[in-house]
Amino acid sequence: MSKDYDPPMHTAEHVLNQTMIRLVGSGRSFSAHLNKGKSKCDYRFPRDLTEGEAQKLEAEVNAVLAQNLPVREEFVTLAEAAGVVSLAKLPPEVQADPEGRVRLVKIGEYDLCPCIGAHVEHTGLAAPFRLVSHSFIEPDVLRLRFKVG
Repeated sequence: MSKDYDPPMHTAEHVLNQTMIRLVGSGRSFSAHLNKGKSKCDYRFPRDLTEGEAQKLEAEVNAVLAQNLPVREEFVTLAEAAGVVSLAKLPPEVQADPEGRVRLVKIGEYDLCPCIGAHVEHTGLAAPFRLVSHSFIEPDVLRLRFKVG
């Protein structure tokens, strides 16, 4: 792994992404900066969250993390991965892997996505999650800033 990933933050980001999909119908974040202290994710979304949505988002992420779901990895072929997840954010070196293998990270039955980052063994180690702020920063970009632990 080429980046210095913070496993709790990275795991929480997966849960946040899936919760955004389920609660407000956004896709996964198109940009993320994950740091040990505070992180941010940008989503294609037409507006800012209401305070009620922000509170519900934080509560839902924490409810999932509290389930202590197992975090597992599986290596599959590019063709197999393309049948179950989006490969749009895969780095070029992964897309060009001579073995054609992709690492999928599965968080219980809650989330599944390709990923090269480090994660905790179960979601309880990535809690609690706190949504620090949210803002609509440019046309169709919602930014969420958060902390864990």
